[in-house]
Amino acid sequence: MSFLDEINQYDPQQVLAGIEAKTAADVERALSVERLRPADLQALLSPAAEGYLEAMAQKAHRITQQRFGKTVLLYAPIYLSNECSNGCLYCGFNATNKVPRKTLSLDEIERDALVLHGQGFRHILLVTGEAPGRVDNDYIAAAVRRIKPMFSSISIEVYPMEEDGYRQMVEAGVDGLTIYQETYDRDLYEELHPFGKKRDYDFRLLTPERGGSAGLRRIGIGFLQGLGNFRSEAFFAGLHALYLSKHFWRSLISISFPRMRPAEGAFPPKNPVSDRHLTQLICAMRLLLHDAGLVLSTRESAELRDNLLPLGITQMSAGSCTAPGGYGEEDRSTEQLGVKRSFSSVGWAAPSHLKPGNPTPYPACTPGTRIYGP
Repeated sequence: MSFLDEINQYDPQQVLAGIEAKTAADVERALSVERLRPADLQALLSPAAEGYLEAMAQKAHRITQQRFGKTVLLYAPIYLSNECSNGCLYCGFNATNKVPRKTLSLDEIERDALVLHGQGFRHILLVTGEAPGRVDNDYIAAAVRRIKPMFSSISIEVYPMEEDGYRQMVEAGVDGLTIYQETYDRDLYEELHPFGKKRDYDFRLLTPERGGSAGLRRIGIGFLQGLGNFRSEAFFAGLHALYLSKHFWRSLISISFPRMRPAEGAFPPKNPVSDRHLTQLICAMRLLLHDAGLVLSTRESAELRDNLLPLGITQMSAGSCTAPGGYGEEDRSTEQLGVKRSFSSVGWAAPSHLKPGNPTPYPACTPGTRIYGP
């Protein structure tokens, strides 16, 4: 049974109603058990759990240190192309947006890679829009082969491929896949994707399974916070991660927490997610998924990232530029979205404990320390 079969057993409105009906007693039970049931995840995502954030944070911190120690993997994205044929209403790459379009040559890709390698990065994420006529599997595979000698890990966040396409990526040197469902609400998904290949909800939902079957060692999923209700979206993301962990146990499963940020088209968030709710979401996911990677992006401020790191974050993007070729250029008119650059693309502006390669990116929290701050 695929995850599509599993998610089709749930009604999103009933799931949300169930979450909102959870009580303090339900939250306390969820905090007392070692492994969560779906009902326990609902409790930790409920409004009732907001009064237990400190207890959730303390437990999430303990689990993270037990499973991952005090390390955070830093990676940087390289945007290969911002050309796209999709009509995603919330995205700066939307085909109808009047923005400069660019697809990098292999020499330009290598130039950006050299900049990041010189800054100490050894893990990178290659990103594209979806433009079949300009960016295809062969182009991405050639890019990977060109820069592979510089990096220990290369992941891709591109258009969904068939299983054979992911096998081609593995052969070229890719070891990780990131693919966001954006929203697990099928009706909302259809509304937000009026045209383009991305309109196919089922094909996108099953993409992580094709990647896992092709042998990718790392699979990252997530939803775009600000589209659907974060409580029900997080519930389905958690179920998705559990499914992948069970069926593709050789792969490390991770969940990302991207919040909507300003982009070309000025699409307003339908359901904004506050810092407090983001904190609740991260803690709930760590209590559900003890061994999963939890990923935070440069979209968030440096202060917030510093506060969230001890709660379960194991991977973080840094020094990000979302414009193709932007690491070596001043013109960033092709950027996808605005990011918080506390890590400069021309030099580190962060404390030394957050530089690539440092094994202790945040201080240890002693017993009694308040983990979740105001």
